Amino acid sequence: MSHPVDIHVGKRLKQIRTLRRMSQTDVAKKLNLSFQQIQKYEIGSNRIAASRLFELSRILDVPTSYFFEGVAEVESLPRRDNGLDIVNALAAIEDEKIKSRIVTFIEDVSGLTVTRRAS
Repeated sequence: MSHPVDIHVGKRLKQIRTLRRMSQTDVAKKLNLSFQQIQKYEIGSNRIAASRLFELSRILDVPTSYFFEGVAEVESLPRRDNGLDIVNALAAIEDEKIKSRIVTFIEDVSGLTVTRRAS
């Protein structure tokens, strides 16, 4: 999972690249990379090294700090808790035996016991 700061920096990269009317290919060529690598930077799936960020700031004519503007608000956002996703997925399972086995597995892994109600 991508770090929120990497996602923020990637969005800022895409924003300034678009404002400068440069394609991903244009930027990639100046860095001797593939446009796919620029795509990965822009969605935050790949982190941008400090030296590469420095090069990008030169190519796009912005200070390196540009990429971090507004990052304080991103860091203060709560991280997503996948617990609700797990509960929803478990609730969608119709086979009660399978559901019970999954709950037992979760109990074993977490060290907690779930109180079961009669259905």
